[in-house]
Order: sequence, then C-alpha cells, then structure tokens
Amino acid sequence: MSLDQPRPPSDKPWIFRTYAGHSTAEESNRLYRNNLAKGQTGLSVAFDLPTQTGYDPDHALARGEVGKVGVSIAHVGDMRALFRDIPLAEMNTSMTINATAAWLLALYAAVADEQGAPRAALQGTTQNDIIKEYLSRGTYVFPPAHSMRLVKDVILFTTAQMPKWNPTNVCSYHLQEAGATPTQELAYALATAIAVLDTVKASGVFSDAAFGEVVGRVSFFVNAGMRFVTELCKMRAFCELWDELTLERYGVTDARHRRFRYGVQVNSLGLTEQQPENNVYRILIEMLAVVLSRNARARAVQLPAWNEALGLPRPWDQQWSLRMQQVMAYETDLLEYGDLFDGSREVQRKVDELKAAARAELAVIEAMGGAIPAVESGYMKRALVESNARRIAGIESGGQVVVGVNRWRETEPSPLTAGEGSVLTVPEQVETDAIAKIRAWREARDGRAAAAALEALRTAAREGGNVMEPSIACAKAGVTTGEWGEALREIFGQYRAPTGVTPETRTEAADREVRLMVAELAARLGEQPRLTVGKPGLDGHSNGAEQISLRARDVGFDVTYDGIRQTPAEIVEKARATGAHVVGLSVLSGSHVPLVREVTARMRLEGLGHIPVVVGGIVPPDDELALRNMGVAAVYTPKDYALDAIMADIVRIVDKAAGAPPPETKPAAGRARAKGAAARRA
Repeated sequence: MSLDQPRPPSDKPWIFRTYAGHSTAEESNRLYRNNLAKGQTGLSVAFDLPTQTGYDPDHALARGEVGKVGVSIAHVGDMRALFRDIPLAEMNTSMTINATAAWLLALYAAVADEQGAPRAALQGTTQNDIIKEYLSRGTYVFPPAHSMRLVKDVILFTTAQMPKWNPTNVCSYHLQEAGATPTQELAYALATAIAVLDTVKASGVFSDAAFGEVVGRVSFFVNAGMRFVTELCKMRAFCELWDELTLERYGVTDARHRRFRYGVQVNSLGLTEQQPENNVYRILIEMLAVVLSRNARARAVQLPAWNEALGLPRPWDQQWSLRMQQVMAYETDLLEYGDLFDGSREVQRKVDELKAAARAELAVIEAMGGAIPAVESGYMKRALVESNARRIAGIESGGQVVVGVNRWRETEPSPLTAGEGSVLTVPEQVETDAIAKIRAWREARDGRAAAAALEALRTAAREGGNVMEPSIACAKAGVTTGEWGEALREIFGQYRAPTGVTPETRTEAADREVRLMVAELAARLGEQPRLTVGKPGLDGHSNGAEQISLRARDVGFDVTYDGIRQTPAEIVEKARATGAHVVGLSVLSGSHVPLVREVTARMRLEGLGHIPVVVGGIVPPDDELALRNMGVAAVYTPKDYALDAIMADIVRIVDKAAGAPPPETKPAAGRARAKGAAARRA
C-alpha cells in the first residue's frame, strides 16, 4: 500500500468465546447466560467424556466421568435445558464434539425446531474432526472409514438445511497439545481437510459450482504457542496454503470460498502449575499471534484460564480471559489498520519456510494414500509422540526455557492460589443425580417410539443412508446418547487407534545414570522391572502416558501400555498377567479419585495389593491427599516435568515394595533428581 492510498475500513471484532460447560445442563445454562451478559458474543460448549464417546451416565465406562470435563447431555431434555432462554436463531454456537457430532447436532436441531428457529438461520460449528481424535485427544468411537462417513453425512445435511452452519472444524489445536511442530500442525490439518473434502466430492452429490459452497463452509480450529513470530507466520502460511489448495486441487475460483476461516484457543500445553500467575502473560502473548496480522486474523478466539494446570477454572477465571480479549479489541487501535506485516522480509521468509516444509510433509502423507492410511499405519501418531519427547527433553535440559519451571524458580507466595476454592470442583453427587434422572427419563418416554426411531437409525446406517434425519427423529422420540452410540456400534464396530509407543519410536533423552539405576534394580530383583501403564475411564488425553511409557522403556523398564479407555478390571488383569512391579495410572479428566479408588480396590481383591500404584494427572492438593490415603505411592502433576526424576522415584518405590535394601551408592545426578521429585511432592 502506498502512503497516499486510503486506509482500509476498520475490521470487525472477532467472536469472543470461552470454552465452558460442566456438571449439569442447568448449571451450564446459568454459566452461559452469565457469560453472555458479561459481553461474550458466542458460545463454545464443552461436553463431558460420556457424551463425547456415546455413553449414558449409568454406563459402566462413564463411572467417575459424568460432568467432569464438560456438561453431560444424555437426551433432548438435557439439550433443551442447556439452551433455555437462549434463542438459537440469534446465537453463534460452537460445539466441541467429534465422534458423536451427528448426534449432538441432531439434538441441537431438535431443540431449535421446538423454539421455532428456522434451520436455515442457525449459525455455529460442530468440530466434527475425527482424524485428530485418533492422533491426540482420543474421543473416537468407530473405525476411521465409518467415522468419515458420519462426517460426510453431517456436511450433506447442513449444506442442504443449515447453510450458515460450519459442519466441520478441522482442529489442529490438539495436535500442538500433543507435541506437533508448526510444520506438523500445518500438514496434518490440511491432510485432514483433504480427506474430508475428497470423501464429500466422491459422493457425487455436488456439481463443481456447488462444491465451492462446501469448501467455503470448512473452518479450522488452531493453536498458538509461545514462539510468537513463528506462530504468527504459521497462520499466514495456513491462509496461503489453503488458498492454493482449494484453487489447484478443487478448482474453487470464488475467493470468498477459498478464505481460510479459523477460530483459536491458545496453547494450554505451556501453562504451568508452578508460578501460575505467569500464565496470564503467556495467554496474552499467544493471543497476539492470531489477532495482530489482519490478513490472518482469527474470526473467533477463546482463551484458557490462568489456572487450567491446577484444575477446572471458576467463572471469575473465565471472565478474566474474556476481559483480555475485550481490552485488546476495544481499548487498542488494532482494528483500525490494515495488515501490519505485509512487506516484512523476515515474516515472508519464515512463511515461505513453513509452507515448503508443510508441502513436503503433505507429500509423504499423500504417498501413503492420505490421512486415513497415515493414521491406521501409526505414522502420524508416532511422529507426534517423538516430537513431544523432544519438547520435553528440551525443557528437562534447560535448552527450552520455561520461566518458573526450569529457570527462576524462586517465588513469592501467590495470593491467587492462597486459601480454598482456587479451582472449581464437580461433586460426585452430580453423577448420582444424572444416573437417577436418565433412568427416570427412560421410564417416562414412549418406549415404542424410541425403539422404532432407533431401528430406523440402524437401517440408515446399515444401508448407507444419511443418519442425520433419523438421528433428529431419535432425539424427538427421547432416545438417549448411549442408545444412539450403541446402535451405531452394532453396525460400525469399535476401534482402538495405535498408541504411538512402538519399538520404532525413538528418543535419546534418557539419562545414562538413570539407566544405571534401573539396571541395578534389575540385578537386585533378579529380573527386568515391569511397569504397567493404564488409562482408566474415558480420558483420551494420552500425552503423559505415552511419554512415561517411552521414557520408562528407554531407561530399562519392561513397559506394558495398551492405550486409552481401559476399565479398572482390564488394568488390574494386565498387571496380574504381566507380573507388574508397579502400576502407573494417568487421568486428566478430573475423575482420578473414583477411578483410582476402584483400581486399588480391585488390586486388593485380586491379591495384588502389594504392587505399588503411582498416579499422574491434574490433581489438586486435597485430592492428592485422598489418593495417598488410598495407598497410592506417588502423585505426579504438571509441575513434575522432569521424566528422569520420575523414573528415579519409581525405582525407589519398586525397591521399597520389593523389600530390597536400597543401593549403597546411587549416581549423584539420580540422587539429586529423586530428592527434587520428593521435595516437590512434599
């Protein structure tokens, strides 16, 4: 732009959201209405894990998970309560839902019909990105091909009946949370979009002109980390690559349909339990990367809260993050100017570098046959596990500085975390009440109508029909989330994705002295020490379990890790069958107390009470005390980032449990790490 050209008109603010929902539909509705009154301009609904994976609150796998990481929605009555006094024809609603996206959208459409809201007026987004679930978040249900068919059904339905709705929100957010590099985030997200669009195009429903409308409704949900310049350039690279891809691969000539439309939640992976007040600065810096560049500006932003590494944020914590957005949009002059980075040689050089690397990685995936074969082979998952291992090793070594964690750890006591109630807790009574309510719901509905609607759904699934209208009919007949999920499980089957922890997965991070400690332990035991790593419940956030499994194997443990979604009974049986010397449980959903209680109780019943149990996850101090009172030997939270220290600690725990005398001489580094870990727990 020359100096004599007029300045472009002011940009509109992005949609302000907070990712919210917990316990019951009634409580979440109250939270939403309060947030909207505070100036939030869109809703972003968090669902609990049973809802995300297609189980009712009274299913055995839902034990301990109801209402924990989001709101429990078991039927249309819950969805009705969730949006009571919120006019859906006027609201922009984002729903973070993937495997069961078709069902939650059906419930939403059913409630909109009740409100008299025209379907053509509904605005919002279903995330509906199943591929990243196999790679990072773990709330998949069905095999990839069947899951992709459900994604296609949602797209065909919304294109015809809800043209303002974004039916697929390709989500690279969780890829970065699982350790993805900027190159991987670009390449894997674009590979996912290609898989979706190729599937829809192959249906033959759309002409070339109409297909442009489908492309134009694909949106993205991305992540922004602390490397500010790189993240800003990544977003500009996303915009340019998407424009090229949609024009060259799909022949979309209308520039409006080639626009890269994205929302963002900035990085939660980098939020620290230590000195959590520093997280406020991190969140602000990460937000700048997605709002400063007008040509690559997010159209919706939701920010985590400063205390997410401690537990579930309270309404005040979410308000603080909302105010950060409002100050940026309304108190600064940011929106009055064109793009501040056009013409920057440094920015363009980095953008070109990222685009070239992403194209190269995309070519590798394409050579495998696309994103689905790359998922099924384990290639993409293994690459993320290795990237995350390198990230953790950088923090451990000090090469990647994290303020308050591996440098400048001395701190004044934080008034933000003083006293009681620094995070929100969901009482166990929520689950008990939900079980009673859903049983009463089933008794009160017309059972014959529900059965008939479910049979129509099975027929559509079996015969290749679109499942959306039968799903809406199920919603109106009172069918429950678990019944919908079970009906499709009968037709499609279930799936277990690769763990990414294989003999081919490599890391060179393990400390030589810790390897020696494990070797000495093996000599004392007379056999290789065996660790069983378990993910009880429905929690699919497997990053910690993967990294512990990988490092434990590298230092010399014989490790058994079978992936996510294991019942306590399965974990205990695996420990018995493998002759485990220690069991490690990973839970990040907030359900650690009931799930660990069940595992330890089963171990005692099976005569395995002598095997020590250690736990990792986001565990508040009071819950850590409760776990220790159950007999848990150690609890590791996000502050315990040094994996070698954890390994040294587990050696000590196994030593003590086995009754072996402690080694007379431990390597100095190992002693220091073990001492440090013990001091942090104390």
